[in-house]
Amino acid sequence: VQLVESGGDLVQPGGSLRLSCAASGFAISSYDMSWHRQDLGEEREWVAVIYSGGGSTNYADSLKGRFTISRDNAKNTVYLQMNGLKPDDTGVYSCRARRLGADYWGQGTQVTVSS
Repeated sequence: VQLVESGGDLVQPGGSLRLSCAASGFAISSYDMSWHRQDLGEEREWVAVIYSGGGSTNYADSLKGRFTISRDNAKNTVYLQMNGLKPDDTGVYSCRARRLGADYWGQGTQVTVSS
């Protein structure tokens, strides 16, 4: 079982990035998939979730309208589209797969928003 994030980069304020989280060893369609982030010296923060089954989504209030989570079950991959990036969005972004009896985390990908 593995989750591998990619797509993190250094980007200027106002820019966009799309993060990917590729899963192996299990089918993401059966899991609630979420993104979380953590900056140095800060606690980890929940960003967004996409639920198994119908694929409904939810976001941290401060990020609504700028971030979009999506899922491609055929590719077994979850995405996080981030627009209008701000310096406060800097951090390590990790994905999580969760269902009853199972909870998996990836290692994360670094996003730095700076001019």
